[in-house]
Amino acid sequence: MDMNEIKEIFFQECEEQLAELESGLLKLNDGDRDPETVNAVFRAVHSIKGGAGAFGLDDLVAFAHVFETTLDCVRSNKLEPTQDVLKVMLRSADVLADLTNAARDGGSVDESRTRGLVKELEALANGETVQVSAPVAAPVAVKAPQPVAPKPTDESGFEPIPFSFTDFADETTPLMEAPSFQITFKPHASLYSKGNEAALLLRDLSRIGEMSINCDMSELPSLDKLDPEASYLSWTVSIATDKGEEGIRSVFEFAEWDCDLEIVPVVSDAADDAEELPMIPVPFDLSALDSGPEEQPAVEIAPAEASYVAAAVETAVATTQIAQSVNAAIEKREAAAAPAAAQANANAAANASAGQTIRVDLDRVDRLINLVGELVINQAMLSQSVIENDASGTSAVNMGLDELQQLTREIQDSVMAIRAQPVKPVFQRMSRIVREVADMIGKQIRLVTEGENTEVDKTVIDKLAEPLTHMIRNAVDHGIETPEKREAAGKNPEGTIKLSAKHRSGRILIELQDDGAGINRERVRQKAIDNDLIAADANLTDEEIDNLIFAPGFSTADKISDISGRGVGMDVVKRSIQALGGRISISSRPGHGSTFTMSLPLTLAVLDGMVVTVAGQTLVVPLTAIVETLQPEAKNIHSFGANQRLISIRNSFCPLVDVGRVLNFRPTQADPVEGVALLVESEGGGQRALMVDAIQGQRQVVIKSLEANYTHVPGIAAATILGDGRVALILDVDAIVSASRGQPLKQEMSLAATG
Repeated sequence: MDMNEIKEIFFQECEEQLAELESGLLKLNDGDRDPETVNAVFRAVHSIKGGAGAFGLDDLVAFAHVFETTLDCVRSNKLEPTQDVLKVMLRSADVLADLTNAARDGGSVDESRTRGLVKELEALANGETVQVSAPVAAPVAVKAPQPVAPKPTDESGFEPIPFSFTDFADETTPLMEAPSFQITFKPHASLYSKGNEAALLLRDLSRIGEMSINCDMSELPSLDKLDPEASYLSWTVSIATDKGEEGIRSVFEFAEWDCDLEIVPVVSDAADDAEELPMIPVPFDLSALDSGPEEQPAVEIAPAEASYVAAAVETAVATTQIAQSVNAAIEKREAAAAPAAAQANANAAANASAGQTIRVDLDRVDRLINLVGELVINQAMLSQSVIENDASGTSAVNMGLDELQQLTREIQDSVMAIRAQPVKPVFQRMSRIVREVADMIGKQIRLVTEGENTEVDKTVIDKLAEPLTHMIRNAVDHGIETPEKREAAGKNPEGTIKLSAKHRSGRILIELQDDGAGINRERVRQKAIDNDLIAADANLTDEEIDNLIFAPGFSTADKISDISGRGVGMDVVKRSIQALGGRISISSRPGHGSTFTMSLPLTLAVLDGMVVTVAGQTLVVPLTAIVETLQPEAKNIHSFGANQRLISIRNSFCPLVDVGRVLNFRPTQADPVEGVALLVESEGGGQRALMVDAIQGQRQVVIKSLEANYTHVPGIAAATILGDGRVALILDVDAIVSASRGQPLKQEMSLAATG
């Protein structure tokens, strides 16, 4: 693996860390004060900084370092995460994302913006905000003070000062209950040049277990010979942690290449069983405690060690009873050591296997999906051939094909699930847009998300960002009122935008709801008349008026700004959703807000469709567009105008559309009574009855891009291969409905295909 591949992996991990960062900050902003949430936020920034240092991304390292320092103040309860503090944090997360993108794609970030945020972060870290007292630490096992081995002073008189991590210690597993490790950590000079700090690494290490530490300064030269860019110190750490070796290595994740790191498990023995007893740098015989102080052997103690021994003796007297039970404890633990070790290994294996993932190039997944699609087609062709030659349908070959069909469907579903991803990354991206646009126009808006873990095909996710961005900006700018207007209307000054996702009937529904003023239909109608989009005397329903906002060039903004006024946003939304094979609808209540509902296919690779015949041609109608099928009767057919017809369905009239005539498959309209009507939903929510000659059946088909393999065909979305080897065209229902309204037949949408 070359450096470019490693760098690409780093940026992929940065995307995950940035998503974790924003998710954690939003939780804090909503009142979550779980320490693990704060730790997750800190780890995300720390990981990005460490990796950026490894690749020499100085701007990213510098900003991440300041950000990390301020987050550490929150983590150590020196800085309260108030709303004002979190606003700075969220803006800092945005800048960190921009710096990461600039490092990956080239370009730069506004230096004044970065510099301003650095000053704000430094001000917060320096205490220019409300301070809160640290919580009382939870009780831990009593341990004697850890002495630092005396080091000889050099001719310059330099003597190192002991350093303790006591102030940063978290509640940890007692030493007697967790496996122990001995760590030797010697940084290289490159570790410091890349933005890492040994003290921070050791402090993070102290958070995963109870540890004792010794700094080896034997290589430290005199002050006049010291190289400020060199590395002289090393550390030996004894730690008891239930996180295992993997947890220890995760602390050094981005520094392991720039240091000598050795992690050795400590084998449990009789000496280790006494590790909760005072640790002092002189010989100490526990058996002497049984016979009283007068019988203890004399120990020669150096003056420098006197204070440590005094403290040790006091602790030893207080723990006489513990010493008496040590032997029993040792025997008990030795007896249980084997099964306990086996259970620990089993638990470790279970934890290691849970949630394991691998990174696979998307092209490989696409190739696998294409091959499975070919398998489905060949299976259908084979089944068709056997059916034609086996009239009884009971042969062993026929029965085997049924099992093959089931297995093929399961394989196809499993492969499609590989591409399925949650919509969470796209939803999280919208939070930043809400913050930026709201700050730009002086509004107070909160984004609420639901169903972020709803899974959909990655191709759909990749194409969701653009329409959602336009819809969010439209909701912030046009939907939500200013705080003053909201207060005057008796509303909360802070508006709410709700973004949700859920599965329904084999599709994904994404709803964007705001609690704003709703659509001003009179204003929309007048703007449409002024822009010559509709006639002044046009009789439109509320639904049709609402859908005018999707017209190209339409905007209700009084003036053009950086956010709106050009009339391209919602037009882009409509075309993008149609390009995904989806529909969008609007419901609005004046004074209460609007809801935009997008209905999208779960995947763009396979399709459940109704196979029909029209003028001798075989077509596939997407099953999700069909409401019902019916056999027209002469008494229910009504004509009006030159060539328009209606069909009566349960006391209501629905336009009847001859698909063969619209597609120019035949010169004249067919007799509806001789065909079948498919009642379908159009893009605006209205219904049309599509007339076809006959229905062949319902089946799942593999979508093949017609434009990629042939050319653009108006009214056709894509193509597929049927079981008999014939190519069938997949109907573009919305284009057919639009043509029935008198609009020119053109390809406004096409199903993107992976094949």
